[in-house]
Amino acid sequence: MHSLCLFRFTAPARALLGLLLSLALLIQPANAQQVLRDAETEAFLNEISAPLIKAAGLSPNNVQVLLINDRSINAFVAGGQIVWIHSGLITAADNANQLQGVIAHELGHIEGGHIIRSGEGIKAATGITLLSLLLGAAAIAAGGAEAGMGIISAGQQAALGKYLAFSRTQESSADLAGARYLHAAGISGKGSIAFFKKLQNLEYRYRLREEADDGYATTHPLSTDRISYLTEVYQKDAAWNAKTPPELEARFARIKAKLSGFVDDPAQTLRTYPETDQSLPAHYARAYAWHKSAYPDKALSEAAKLVKAQPHDPYFLELQGQVMLESGRAEAAIPPLREAVRLTNSQPLIATLLGHALIATEKEANYAEAERVLRAAVAKDRENPFAWYQLGVVYANRGDSARAALATAERYALEGNTPLALRNAEAALAGIDKASPDYLRAQDIALAARGEMDNARKGRKKDKGGNDEAPEGKPAT
Repeated sequence: MHSLCLFRFTAPARALLGLLLSLALLIQPANAQQVLRDAETEAFLNEISAPLIKAAGLSPNNVQVLLINDRSINAFVAGGQIVWIHSGLITAADNANQLQGVIAHELGHIEGGHIIRSGEGIKAATGITLLSLLLGAAAIAAGGAEAGMGIISAGQQAALGKYLAFSRTQESSADLAGARYLHAAGISGKGSIAFFKKLQNLEYRYRLREEADDGYATTHPLSTDRISYLTEVYQKDAAWNAKTPPELEARFARIKAKLSGFVDDPAQTLRTYPETDQSLPAHYARAYAWHKSAYPDKALSEAAKLVKAQPHDPYFLELQGQVMLESGRAEAAIPPLREAVRLTNSQPLIATLLGHALIATEKEANYAEAERVLRAAVAKDRENPFAWYQLGVVYANRGDSARAALATAERYALEGNTPLALRNAEAALAGIDKASPDYLRAQDIALAARGEMDNARKGRKKDKGGNDEAPEGKPAT
C-alpha cells in the first residue's frame, strides 16, 4: 500500500514490525471500509484527474479515483490502477488544487509500479530478519542467551531501517512524478505545497506527544524536507501562478458540503453550515443533514431551494428525488429522477435510483421502464450490487426466475458471498437458454465461485497451525 499520509512507529511498534517483516503483506484497506459511491463526486474526481492521468502516460479509461468513508487524512493505491481518497482528506482540503496535488502524487505510485516493487523492499528486509533469527538462535543454543537476543534485536532494527528507507525512496519518487504531471497538465503546484504544510502541522502535533526523530522511523520523508525541495521545483514551473477554473472550485465546495452532510454527525454539519448561510453548498449540506436526521420536510425544503436556483442541475434533482423516495413518496420521486437520468445520459447510479423508485410504486405499469433503466445501469457499471438486486426484483415480478437468479448471483459475487453466488448461478444455468449471453455469464460466475471455494478448501487442508477450519467458501484464519 502506498499513501500520502505519514505513518509513525513508537519503539514497541518498531520491534513488532521487525518481527512481522517476514510475513508482510500488502493489503487493501478499501476491502474492509465503506466505499462511497456518488455520481457527482465521481464525475468531479474523474474530471480533475483526467489531465494528470494523461500526463502520467496512463489511460483515463483504466484509472479510477474512488472515495472511502474514513475520517483520516489519507490517500493510497493498493494494486491495480485505483487511487483511493479518504473522505477525511477532502474534508481537510481547502480547494480543488490541493486535491489535484494529492492525486498527482498517488498516480506517481501507479506509474512507478511501486505496489509491485514493494516486494523488493520486503524481500530485502526479510532476508536480514531471517539471517538475524538464525544467528541469534545459534548463539542462544550455544549458551549465549543475552548475545543471541541482541543479535535478533539488531537484525530487526536493521531490517526495519532497510524497509523504511526503501519506502521513503518510493515516496520521494512519487513526489517528483506528481510534480512532473502537474507541470505537463499546466496545473499549479501551490495546492501540493499547501497540503504538505497541513501534514507538517500534523507532524508537529505528533512530536508533542512522542520523541522527535529525523525521519528514520517513518515510511515517508518528513514534510519539512518535502516542502523545501518541492517548493523549489514548483516555483520554477511556468504553471506556478496558474489559477484553477472558478467553476471547478465551486464544484469542489459543493462536494465538500455534500460529503459533510452525508458522513458527519448532523449536528456538526448544521454548525458548520448554519441557517444564516444561504449559499448553494450550505443548502446542499443541510439537505443531507436533515434527511439523515429523519426530517424529510426540512430536507425537501433545502432541496427545493437548490432546484429553484438551478432547475437543470441533475445532482440537485437527484437529491430531491432521493429524499422523496426514501421518505415514502416514490411516485413523486420519479419525475425529478427521470430528468436527472436524462441530463446525465443515464448515469448508472442515478438510473439505479430511478429504477428503485419505479419498483417502489408497486405499479405493474412501471416495471417495464424499471427493467429498461436498470439494464442500462448494469451495462455501464456492473459493480453495483443494489442495481442487480433491483433488477432481480423486476425479473421475479414477471416470473423469469432464471434471470432473477442470475441477477442475484451477480449481487452475491460482488458482495463476496461465494456459496450463494454459486447456488444462484447454478439455478440460472438450469433455466436459461444455453445459446444466450446470460447463460455464458452464469457459467462464468459458477466457474469463478467453484475456483474460489476449491482454493479455500485447499488452504484449510494445508493449515497445520492448529487454527479452526474456516466456514464454507471462506479463507482460513
